[in-house]
Amino acid sequence: MDERVTQTKAVPAELAGEMTLRPQYLSEYCGQSSTKDNLSIYIEAARMRGEPLDHVLFYGPPGLGKTTLAGIIANELGVDIKITSGPAIGRAGDLAAILTNLNDNDVLFIDEIHRLNRSVEEVLYSAMEDYALDIIIGKGPAARSLRIDIARFTLIGATTRAGSLSGPLRDRFGIVEKFEFYTPEEIREILRRTANVLDTPIDDESLELIAGRSRGTPRIGNRLLKRVRDFSAVISDGSVDREITMKALNALGVDDLGLEKLDRDILSTVIKSFNGGPVGIETIASAIGEERVTIEDANEPYLIQAGLLYRTQKGRVASKAAYEHMGLLGLYTEPDTEQLRLELE
Repeated sequence: MDERVTQTKAVPAELAGEMTLRPQYLSEYCGQSSTKDNLSIYIEAARMRGEPLDHVLFYGPPGLGKTTLAGIIANELGVDIKITSGPAIGRAGDLAAILTNLNDNDVLFIDEIHRLNRSVEEVLYSAMEDYALDIIIGKGPAARSLRIDIARFTLIGATTRAGSLSGPLRDRFGIVEKFEFYTPEEIREILRRTANVLDTPIDDESLELIAGRSRGTPRIGNRLLKRVRDFSAVISDGSVDREITMKALNALGVDDLGLEKLDRDILSTVIKSFNGGPVGIETIASAIGEERVTIEDANEPYLIQAGLLYRTQKGRVASKAAYEHMGLLGLYTEPDTEQLRLELE
């Protein structure tokens, strides 16, 4: 999975480069218009009152800008931000160390917050509500509780699986925003800005081609642009045109819908091996030799959003558009639409 050009999670080698490409303020941020408009109001209100922003939860597929927007919130508020992740906070003591080092109104960003240890999560409750840490000292009959006051801070949590968050934690977020896939027009503007930052001349047609294959995800679009730039630097004069762009995208195996080999393998397996479905996700994963979690997190959301795959009560079903895209329309049979409607419900 680490070599897939359309994977939505950032690989370690990309993280430093991503930081230089990320916008710093709301005025520079493209897309997620509703979320951005709402946050501008909340941030201004917090600044006027001199209070920390209410705790914020961002959820949605990876690569859509949740971390970027957390950094923007801190910049707009004029405060520091501490960035960590759920798996990195193994013990309650780790969380206590982070929280006691925050200053008033600072932002704590926890990525993959749904993966927090339950004991850590329970310590977080009082920190979010009362700005205090309840720590148990000692064991058995001699154990006693100690309350430590901490700075008034803003927690920003990000998750790709909002349903995996416990109810008590989810209810403590005053602001909850869902991230949607970007439109090709929004991706094009993001790529234009990235090209300027990278000092890479690129024409509008190339921007259009890359945006159309970015799966509605800025991270993928930026990654594709960097690979196209590599091709241009080696086999051309460094500027990007349609010919160079098509050569790079074809070499990467990314088709006109942004699908790559694993996506096409999923659709091909559902269509050819299971007559278009329904078929269970575990069966698909076994058939193509891939992990279930990879398919569910990295492939399925876009295939469903693109109208190529349905998720029904009995399993996954390939749509007519999937047959057309795979050049297998001759294998398509019209489903019982009433039965399919009931399964989708």
